[in-house]
Amino acid sequence: MKIVIFLVGVTLFLSGFSLSFIVQEIYNSNTEMPFSEKLNLEVFAPSDSVKEKDIMVFEDRVVIYIEDSSVSNYLDSGSMLPVLNEGSNGIRIKPLSEEEISIGDIISFNSDKGLIVHRVLEKGIDSEGVYFIAGGDNNEYVDGKIRFKNIEYKTIAIIY
Repeated sequence: MKIVIFLVGVTLFLSGFSLSFIVQEIYNSNTEMPFSEKLNLEVFAPSDSVKEKDIMVFEDRVVIYIEDSSVSNYLDSGSMLPVLNEGSNGIRIKPLSEEEISIGDIISFNSDKGLIVHRVLEKGIDSEGVYFIAGGDNNEYVDGKIRFKNIEYKTIAIIY
């Protein structure tokens, strides 16, 4: 019995010791770790479109190198709250292919209501080819199938 308790104690000690190196690495780097107490979230983050090597931080400014980009701003529709609101500024690119669009990306697409900005929730293939299902983060309903030819922009940064 004493040997079992001893082995459990040693195992716990070694586990904690090993974990301390991981925790120390996280806290001593510039990497931030999002934390959530919720499990099984059905929310997807945008794909990584801006590489760290393209971001330069100086004492008096930040420079982000992104070819063929433009600035976007948004109306107060409420559909993308809390991510986008009136007055938010975005940086967007014109995607060149379907492969550049991933689940979680924020896209601007043409619809009969105008240019809509929503998050990609699903990507699939049917008899007509690749389609995307998008929806507002704050909406209960999705937009239906969106074809690549209707996608104008992909938001790659939001500046508050």
